[in-house]
Amino acid sequence: MREAAAYAGASAGGVGPAGSLISEAEAEAEAEAEAEAAKLLPFLTPGARADLQAAAARHVLALTGSGPGRTLLTGQAALLRALVELAAAPVSAPARDAARALVNLTADPCLHDPLLAAEPGLPARLLNRALDPQCPWAEEAAAVLANLSREPGPCAALMEALGAAEPGESGLEQLVQALCTPGYNARAPLHYLGPVLSNLSQRPGARAFLLDPNRCVVQRLLPLTQYPDSTVRRGGVVGTLRNCCFEHRHHEWLLGPEVDILPFLLLPLAGPEDFSEEEMERLPVDLQYLPPDKQREPDAAIRKMLIETVMLLTATAPGRQQVRDQGAYLILRELHSWEPEPHVRVTCEKLIQVLIGDEPEHGMENLLEVRVPEDVEQQLQQLDLQEQEQCKREQQERELASEPPAEGAVPP
Repeated sequence: MREAAAYAGASAGGVGPAGSLISEAEAEAEAEAEAEAAKLLPFLTPGARADLQAAAARHVLALTGSGPGRTLLTGQAALLRALVELAAAPVSAPARDAARALVNLTADPCLHDPLLAAEPGLPARLLNRALDPQCPWAEEAAAVLANLSREPGPCAALMEALGAAEPGESGLEQLVQALCTPGYNARAPLHYLGPVLSNLSQRPGARAFLLDPNRCVVQRLLPLTQYPDSTVRRGGVVGTLRNCCFEHRHHEWLLGPEVDILPFLLLPLAGPEDFSEEEMERLPVDLQYLPPDKQREPDAAIRKMLIETVMLLTATAPGRQQVRDQGAYLILRELHSWEPEPHVRVTCEKLIQVLIGDEPEHGMENLLEVRVPEDVEQQLQQLDLQEQEQCKREQQERELASEPPAEGAVPP
């Protein structure tokens, strides 16, 4: 899943790039910078004067805006602990800057271990802020969690924190409620809870919760596949649905009338095409007679995830038949003709081949359980690499073709 966007801070001096020779002057500058960072510590701790605390938080935020600055801070365990304390504090201005600094630090996976070593309780503490409907910087807290939960260790720690919610309440239920409830926090949009849930859904325990028929979680997430105000939220929800679709035992339920997931996956891929009456009747009602200004999902990565999710639903023979019966081929055919991104078009082609191709032989009907021989797997990987190279070439050619001609050049 994509990382939370880093908050920009002013660049600060620091160590040279890895592998470079550092001169004596640079070493002295590094030592001075470390000493300067250490001097910030007293101003970040509880009880410091508010104006000095705010100034120190802004300075740390500026340091996290550059690679050398982030590397410098990771060696300051006490300062990192103070930063987490401040980010979890109820005071607004310095806490927001502290949380933004943590967003920048966690954007680099290499810095997760030093952060968690300095403050092992970081996921749990920021979870409380992200789910607090009164917290003004809950979005920043959610962005930190989105970055951290990309890695298995912090993701497991976050799952543990969610499991330790108040008695009688499910932490995952609180997260889903915050994500799906408009205006849950009037001062924070909480878009980054989408990627948090997507990262958590890589874990079997989270998928078991999401796919529990008695909780109706998937049904609450489906409308967000077309959430207009945030690519981050849409992408997080689509990523969550894709991860859930790896559980092929639930495909019949997902495709059936209780959930009816397929129209929600196909509608963002559909354009304003005018199908024949015969073709129109094959489509679900929600995909029929779309307006002439109907727009497809604008983000290529989300389009690709939507196609991959439908592909997962075709893993079994009954699933393939249901996807065919609901006219998915018609939507994908038009998408393939329109799709400008080569790598998305290739993914679309693979799904179309599954839908129009012959059924697998007996014993290989479940595509998620087929064991591929090692030599065949290597051949497939090689073909994938060739496809990726072809997509890169097509992308480069398209970019060159779209560049304006040099001044004075004669157009062909």
